[in-house]
Amino acid sequence: MSDSIGLTRQQMADRIAHLFEDGWIVNLGVGMPTLCSNTDIGETDIIYHSENGVIGYGPIAPAGGEDLHLVNAGGQYVTLRPGAAVVHHADSFAMIRAGRIDVTVLGAYEVACNGDFANWKVAGAKGGGIGGAMDLAVGAKNVFLILEHTTRNGAPRLVRECAIPATARGVVKKVMTNYGLFEPVGTAFRLLEIAPGIEVEQVRARTGAELVVADDLRQVG
Repeated sequence: MSDSIGLTRQQMADRIAHLFEDGWIVNLGVGMPTLCSNTDIGETDIIYHSENGVIGYGPIAPAGGEDLHLVNAGGQYVTLRPGAAVVHHADSFAMIRAGRIDVTVLGAYEVACNGDFANWKVAGAKGGGIGGAMDLAVGAKNVFLILEHTTRNGAPRLVRECAIPATARGVVKKVMTNYGLFEPVGTAFRLLEIAPGIEVEQVRARTGAELVVADDLRQVG
């Protein structure tokens, strides 16, 4: 099984959400990234964008508060913020392809230290599901990832080179795992922040590429 130590999924999403800058349009991909819309980021003014055409949505809807016609890219029921709009799927993708998205937060099976990542096909599978990830990976100004640090079998997901078909090459800026916050720097991953209760040598032992530690390494908080 993959590690259950370190940060929870919501904590990973919270940390990534606090990287968003005022005025950004933020696309959240399927899976853990959708949890970013639950994060309280104070006065930072952002617009959440979903590829299925919901622009300006807010937290995932609580039980009993669901609108059956209002879902994010992962099919979860969401709420709307003042000024939100529901647009045609084609218009949503026009925003992506026009470079209007400031950051997309995606899940991944693997990420390489040169910024490549793979999130549409697992090893040995006959097919996969690319969805909108390929458009987002090349259309967004920034690509952030959230993923568990290891697979269910304990293999590293942060690697020297992707062993499965890549979604895009050299685009990833930040990587969040249950072990901490990382930055691909070409031939290594730089550990920027570390999860409470995790030691640097644990991270190094479970990373499939060279690890360098930031001079100002701090704890995720």
